[in-house]
Amino acid sequence: MKKLAILLTFILISGCVAVPVKQKFPDAPKELSQACPDLKQTEPTEKLSDVLKIVTKNYSQYYECQITVDTWIEWYSLQKEIFNK
Repeated sequence: MKKLAILLTFILISGCVAVPVKQKFPDAPKELSQACPDLKQTEPTEKLSDVLKIVTKNYSQYYECQITVDTWIEWYSLQKEIFNK
């Protein structure tokens, strides 16, 4: 009976011991950490109106992408820093 009480006490105590777990902040996918690609150039033989349309579209898409990526990278870096503290 004494051995059973000691065994039960040992089992109960060993179940209450907490093992510290160090969590690692997940790494960002490589696709999301890359900057936007450079702008594409137009063909020199195109009409000026076509060139202006392409240039305007390129710049608007590029700056939207740049803002999105820069903001995401800043947010991710801040969250990782907060998590690691």
